[in-house]
Amino acid sequence: MRYAICFTPAMGDPLSAAAASWLGRSVYSGESVEPPSIAGLRVSEIAFHTAVPRRFGFHAMIMAPFRLAEGVDEVHLLRALMHFTSDETPFAIERLEVARLRQCLGLLPQVPSHAMHMLAARVLQAFDRFRAPLSEDEIERCDPDRLTAPQFTNLHRWGDPFVMEEYRFHLKLTGPLGADVGRRLEAPLREAFEPHLTTPLAVDSLALFVEPETGAPMRVHSQHPLGKISARPRGERTVRPETQLRASG
Repeated sequence: MRYAICFTPAMGDPLSAAAASWLGRSVYSGESVEPPSIAGLRVSEIAFHTAVPRRFGFHAMIMAPFRLAEGVDEVHLLRALMHFTSDETPFAIERLEVARLRQCLGLLPQVPSHAMHMLAARVLQAFDRFRAPLSEDEIERCDPDRLTAPQFTNLHRWGDPFVMEEYRFHLKLTGPLGADVGRRLEAPLREAFEPHLTTPLAVDSLALFVEPETGAPMRVHSQHPLGKISARPRGERTVRPETQLRASG
């Protein structure tokens, strides 16, 4: 069993429905979802290019999959996550766009989100004690010879090359693509997702993902709202714009 701490929109968010359709699987139920009908793209072609993100589900990774350290169990992890999220303040990322990160296409902020970057760092620092050290095989799967010096340091310190200063918030929509294929998929992806990107993305919860066994599809185990629920008016969620967070900080 491995766990990961991620962000994913709520189950009822239209963005979650669009992503489940594109990837072919709901990250909440784990069930297959009918793929979208997109002119010029075969269903088999979409399935091929989404194979990697389909297994992991629609999410923005914050703390990469980890095995639990000795002396802790799922109950300890859940208790700590609920305590952590209750002390955090919801915020919004003002605008996402379809863009390339390394070799993959996904949804990225048009302007880097300082609030998201800091939240990711706090998660890593708070939950590193729950993470078992990487095995030699796990380190090799990260292809350390191709990492930069900071990424190599992150891999051995935090179990993930792409954290801290190397962290980039993104919701992955494809696996690695060649340049030509990437250009061909950009227009269909924008057509499918831009209608859901017209309003700020509310970052108002964190999700605990689970991988029941090695190579199994990951799914949402539980979702944890940011902020103290008891402090909110009934039926209301307070999400502060990121610009307001910076001004008040």
